[in-house]
Amino acid sequence: MKIGVTGASGQLGQLVVEQLKQKTAAENIVALVRTPEKAAGLGVEVRAFDYEKPEVLTGALSGIDRLLLISSSEIGKREQQHKNVIEAAKKASVSWIVYTSLLHADTSSLSLAGEHLASEAALKNSGVEHTILRNGWYTENYTGSIAGALGAGAFVGSAGDGKISSATRADFAEAAAVVLTNEKHKGKLFELAGDESYTLTDLAAEISKQTGKDIPYNNLPEGEYAKILKSIGLPELFADAIASWDTGASKGDLFDDSKQLSELIGRPTTPMADAVKAVL
Repeated sequence: MKIGVTGASGQLGQLVVEQLKQKTAAENIVALVRTPEKAAGLGVEVRAFDYEKPEVLTGALSGIDRLLLISSSEIGKREQQHKNVIEAAKKASVSWIVYTSLLHADTSSLSLAGEHLASEAALKNSGVEHTILRNGWYTENYTGSIAGALGAGAFVGSAGDGKISSATRADFAEAAAVVLTNEKHKGKLFELAGDESYTLTDLAAEISKQTGKDIPYNNLPEGEYAKILKSIGLPELFADAIASWDTGASKGDLFDDSKQLSELIGRPTTPMADAVKAVL
């Protein structure tokens, strides 16, 4: 049995590979990456794999039984890139594809949802057995802003009082490894989110508690938040997208209380406070 992991040199992919190495022999794992040199330290077989080059994908998937398709980071290109991989997997006789989608992709107002839904549809239409992991928000999406918040004296965003059921990348990576190594999960769709839900006001309060500094949460209109993101160097389209996702959070798009993630990994998800502590 060979398990292929796309995007294996990325932040999530590397963690998945490490989790898989705890569940199966390293020789059963194949890292599929755009730049093989970046995956040299993973301790598993590495193959060149570019979502944009369908002509090489089928060969790269030769001998792969199970494939984790980690969604592309190139927003706007994802639908076609994922279709390229799914078609290549079918040609290469991959028996099972596990895909990382978006939490409540079928009802979410987030701009990311459309490409994920299209990719889910492509999977269903492919005839290949598959499992969909609808991943919620990474806690790191917010804790990555802690340094900036400490420098500015406030945590800013547009999420209002929206509850965020995030989990760490490590939590989601463990879930992917659990699914890939047990065939009982074939054909299932999981809505994966953290056990704990918090607002950005709660997050700011936790940062204040752990640092001993008063770091309030300042809620801003979406446009103003986008301007701040652009002022610190984020590309215009990406800044607008991040601000819009916060607005989505204010509408409940990042909330889920089903606890499917902790049930899958057999332990509670990482508390937000622990993630804050790790960054500090």
